[in-house]
Amino acid sequence: MSEHGHHHSHHYDLSKRHYWQRVDETSDNNFYHDPRLVVHVDEHFIATLGLYFTEHLLPHATLLDLMSSYKTHLPADYKRGRVVGLGLNAVELQSNAQLDEFIIHDLNQHPTLPYPDATFDVVLNTVSIQYLIHPLEVFREVGRVLKPGGSHIVSFSNRMFPTKAVQIWRELSELERVVLVKQYFTEAGLFEPPEEFEEIDHQHHSGGFLALLYGSKDPVYIVSAKKLSRNG
Repeated sequence: MSEHGHHHSHHYDLSKRHYWQRVDETSDNNFYHDPRLVVHVDEHFIATLGLYFTEHLLPHATLLDLMSSYKTHLPADYKRGRVVGLGLNAVELQSNAQLDEFIIHDLNQHPTLPYPDATFDVVLNTVSIQYLIHPLEVFREVGRVLKPGGSHIVSFSNRMFPTKAVQIWRELSELERVVLVKQYFTEAGLFEPPEEFEEIDHQHHSGGFLALLYGSKDPVYIVSAKKLSRNG
């Protein structure tokens, strides 16, 4: 029942409990206990995301990489400020050369972020949004730890560990997921209207038959928004 309901075709009732169920409800710490020193998206996705970062990240920004693993995908020539990782696997985080420091923290158990207000210029969530069972709480916390005018950049593709993705994510089409993530921003109430970026290779889309023959390219979806400034 949002006031923007008539502008887009979908509005999801995020209070439905079954939306946040996973096939595998055992502890995420168990699932992520063994390090997977692999990248979960292809070169095309990584290159596209790197280009987006080049265009949208100011040099020397203080960055928080949420649900981080062993790669943060910042472009090689990006002039980094302090980069902080928050994730579940110590080995992966230790292996991430782009992090200056990291913390082990399970957002599904504790959606609160262990940082003071207005700490970061940018918060990234790269290919992990589908696992959040408390997205609104996490987005509100992201808004809290961002400086006014700072950005939250959420990127995803069509890949996931299906047993760990929340039910609503598994049920939606790819473009409906973009609408869902925009709704996370809107309902969190701390952000300017979110912007979306998509790059989809329809010819060689990962799901298509031809993709098997020609090598598919993972689609790239990015939803981002700036934290509202104090004076509106």
